[in-house]
Amino acid sequence: MDSNLKEDKPIFQQIAEKVESSILDGSIQEGDRVPSTNEFAKYYQINPATAAKGINQLVDQEILYKKRGIGMFVAEGARKIILQKRKKDFYEDYIVPLKLEAEKLGITVKELSSLITEEDGR
Repeated sequence: MDSNLKEDKPIFQQIAEKVESSILDGSIQEGDRVPSTNEFAKYYQINPATAAKGINQLVDQEILYKKRGIGMFVAEGARKIILQKRKKDFYEDYIVPLKLEAEKLGITVKELSSLITEEDGR
């Protein structure tokens, strides 16, 4: 697990994203136990409530589930949920601004598609 936290984003959000990334890259599999909020708090030297906020966010999204007295586990289908969420974010963060800028520059969708295809061939 990457021990670096950035200052430009809320810590709870970074904790949630680190767990998501670990699920996406396969280092944490569906059904695996994830570190507890206290383990996250100790590792990142943060308040356990902050870690819990990030973990509970993933529980609300049905990416993690709680087993009382045992811990937090990765839900079945979690990877698919994360992929859908990140694709939506990618569209909103990159595609929409790209298309708006292309329109300002007079680049058509067809030309934009050609540019992406050309870049892919490099």
